[in-house]
Amino acid sequence: MSFRTIESEGPLRLVVVGAGGMGRAWAHTIKADPDAELVGMADLYVEAAESAAADTGIPGLAVGTDAVELARRVGADAIVNATIPEAHHPVTIAALHAGFPVLGEKPVAATVAEGLSLAATAEHTGQLFMVSQSRRYHPALHQAKRQVAGLGTVGIVAVDFFKSPRFGGFRDEMASPLLLDMAIHQFDMARFLLDADPVSVSCEEYNPGWSWYAGDAAANAVFAMEGGARFTYNGSWCSPGHETSWNGSWRISAERGSVLWDGENDPSTDPDEETEPGDDPGREIAGSLREFIAAVRHGREPMGRVHANIMSLAMVEAATQSASQGRRVAIDDVLDRSYDAALATERDAETLGVLKSWPTVREALSPQEERH
Repeated sequence: MSFRTIESEGPLRLVVVGAGGMGRAWAHTIKADPDAELVGMADLYVEAAESAAADTGIPGLAVGTDAVELARRVGADAIVNATIPEAHHPVTIAALHAGFPVLGEKPVAATVAEGLSLAATAEHTGQLFMVSQSRRYHPALHQAKRQVAGLGTVGIVAVDFFKSPRFGGFRDEMASPLLLDMAIHQFDMARFLLDADPVSVSCEEYNPGWSWYAGDAAANAVFAMEGGARFTYNGSWCSPGHETSWNGSWRISAERGSVLWDGENDPSTDPDEETEPGDDPGREIAGSLREFIAAVRHGREPMGRVHANIMSLAMVEAATQSASQGRRVAIDDVLDRSYDAALATERDAETLGVLKSWPTVREALSPQEERH
């Protein structure tokens, strides 16, 4: 699955759509990267776009209410989609059809079905759509992966995640705030550490009596992964005291030893495992941006390409279904139901044709070398 590259000279010219907190974070990250240039801010509310543009300190930064119109007007090369999850699908669809590659905030879309539509649209248009799963970009996470590689077969990846943020706003009212808004980070990191996709999950959600969230803010999940390993997630968003990092606290158990990582500092291995230093992946969204630029400039396959990233959202949907239904849920059942929903709702004939050409969803989402 190749995608079109951009051969223009100079920094990659980017428009950010979505002028909220993440949009502003992206704007400042782009401004700080010498290989990128922020050329516009878009938002449905032009006043929000104007405020975010002023916040960048870039004189005369262009603004607009429509990302595609703005990108065309200023001669942008690509679009960064930092809108709310419900807007990820329509905004990215419009950009891809207009000929712009897209770097989008997680999750890929509000539902797996919408994610499948986006993957098919990216194939049809030949444009790159990369999802910024930002917590993959941490040097210590990559170091932990290198260290465990010398310990034989991995059997267990376990993470504890305990924080007590008081966000206010929509998260306090969500039905499943932890699973829907945060757990995808750790789910995705587990896929990265194991180089494996999920097979099934058993999950329970609950809410401690002191919780300030209306919905369940704590969860335990056990995922069976390809190759036989288990990934266990134990998390809470209402646990003050001795809090973990935002990345969580990890234990990776293999046949000849284990790796511990506190989510911030260098991991430790027992027995001690000497590893060669690897390339610096960058930190969080700055790392995502750097990889996106390398992808569209040189055709390098990025970690967060839409096809690969959909599996992380599928883990979230499967976990919430398991918790609500009180039973183990197979990931392929989630994928198959989502595929049927995507077929039923897709209105673009070419994209529908791509969806219908897929032999199975799992095969369509697998890396190219596994599809031939």
